[in-house]
Amino acid sequence: MCGIAGIHAYLDVAPPVDRAELARINDRMAARGPDGNGLWLAADGRTGFAHQRLAIIDLSDAGAQPMHSACGRYTITFNGEIYNYRELREQLAARGYAFRSGSDTEVLLQLYADCGADMVKKLRGMFAFGLWDAEKRMLLLARDALGVKPLYWADDGWTVRFASQAKALLAGGRIGRDPDSAGIVGFHLFGSVPEPFTVWREIHTLPAGTTLTIDASGPQAPKRYYDVAEALAARANGAGHGDADARGRLSDAVRDSVRHHLVADVPVAVFLSAGLDSGALLGTMAALGAQSVSAVTLAFAEFKGLAVDEAPLAAEVAERYGARHIVRTVDRAEFEADLPAILDAMDLPTIDGINTWFVAKAAHEAGIKVALSGLGADECFGGYPSFADVPRSVHWLRPLSFVPGLGPLVRRGLSAAIDAGLGLHPKAAGLLQYGGDWAGAYLLRRSVYMPWELDELIDPALVADGLRRLAPLSHIAAALHGARPLGDFDRVAALETALYMRNQLLRDADWAGMSHGVEIRVPYVDPFFLAALPSGEVLARVNAKDAVADVPVPPLPAAVRERRKTGFVTPAGRWLREAAGTPALGAVDFSAASRTWALRVWQNGWTTSVVA
Repeated sequence: MCGIAGIHAYLDVAPPVDRAELARINDRMAARGPDGNGLWLAADGRTGFAHQRLAIIDLSDAGAQPMHSACGRYTITFNGEIYNYRELREQLAARGYAFRSGSDTEVLLQLYADCGADMVKKLRGMFAFGLWDAEKRMLLLARDALGVKPLYWADDGWTVRFASQAKALLAGGRIGRDPDSAGIVGFHLFGSVPEPFTVWREIHTLPAGTTLTIDASGPQAPKRYYDVAEALAARANGAGHGDADARGRLSDAVRDSVRHHLVADVPVAVFLSAGLDSGALLGTMAALGAQSVSAVTLAFAEFKGLAVDEAPLAAEVAERYGARHIVRTVDRAEFEADLPAILDAMDLPTIDGINTWFVAKAAHEAGIKVALSGLGADECFGGYPSFADVPRSVHWLRPLSFVPGLGPLVRRGLSAAIDAGLGLHPKAAGLLQYGGDWAGAYLLRRSVYMPWELDELIDPALVADGLRRLAPLSHIAAALHGARPLGDFDRVAALETALYMRNQLLRDADWAGMSHGVEIRVPYVDPFFLAALPSGEVLARVNAKDAVADVPVPPLPAAVRERRKTGFVTPAGRWLREAAGTPALGAVDFSAASRTWALRVWQNGWTTSVVA
């Protein structure tokens, strides 16, 4: 796990790579790589790579990057972990490839030499990399199937730049800071910035599950090699399964994924809440023979004695599976002290991530470099209310959506009534207009604000341009486009996985974890794991969340299984309200909004709101 960066001047008339610029980009990501850094320029000065290293596999200098192939043709800068690298290495060795290190990075170089860009389809892991083919004069950028690791890029028509952080590209000094209306509008709608947008017009997110090649003519169209909806459709069209067989397949898939995610040359810990998902990970780790596992839990004084306090039940689970339990208590003073650093590390605005920041901080303090997280289980196993709410909305309201003009008319009328103090939730106004199709119903369920409310929050001209470029309903619908027919469960799973999980949860896990030099691994976010599961219809029938509790031996205790789902929450909202007007918070202006408290963040030449 690392930070990567690169500059490639693809046009002959473009100036050569500025080593100082590349160094500035790399330095901005120093927190991602406490174990070393490297910088390489091609002999002609037209391509350069940089790297910040967090050593997890092959801790020796042989694993340092940027790394070159023995023949000198290929060079790579790589962020991530390849969990099946040993199997791939054995296959390549059998085909005559020789290795000089024990790293997964070298496996990527040899795999590319063997099968080119199609190599990405063989990789089980989380990754983003840039790979230079000197003979073809071609740069390959790639990102993992589900988007665990980020990759940002910019093209000025002469030169391509890429990095693990958008703010790192800005630090280089050659990227413009003009705001991206689509990204800013998308943030206010969803609480996170939807890919491929950022909040800067010149910086793009490489979408998950895609590769991008840059040759002498410049960047080609990104090529998608993995699609969530298509993968779920393929799974759903497989053979049917009885309940016992389905639960057995789920158990086997969880054990297999956890086993792969334990591949490391350093100890692997776990972020432990009081919920099913992280408890199942810890229990599975113990069953697989993991020794002296550390389990890290957050606690808050405000929650002591309440149902949302994770610590007591997490302690019971840790003791059950023989883990060393670390409980880290966070208070308002620490939150206020850390807030400037949080906002600086937050690569794109988000309404989440505070919890991950502090649990990663606790892990770092305990000397932990790698931790498993239960992130992604709710998307797999139907753990969100959206799995019931969205299909119900679509099926009940679809007939009314065919009445021309009815939805907008009702929305305008109800909006006026809500403004007059009727007492309805503001989203209720859009129920008929949006609730009758999958994209609209999902927007109603997941949005922070609805499109018609944005003019009161940000500049109306920016709103109009952003809505035009983002096209929110089309953006949501694209997550289902092209797949064979899906059942209700799998439709919602595809939406939650490709949108909420990818743009918010995974991105937050990356910036918050890597800010403390902690690699967060997500066994439930794995295309091989998803493919091994039964269809969503079967998972719903066997109550997958309960089945997960039976995976460990012994199974999770009844207290965990019966606990009402609360989510991984923090009292940040309360702290913000209490801290309103506190000078110590510097350039943060607190003001009441209709449903939230907003942070006005003045950073990097643009203004937006981070909703707490």
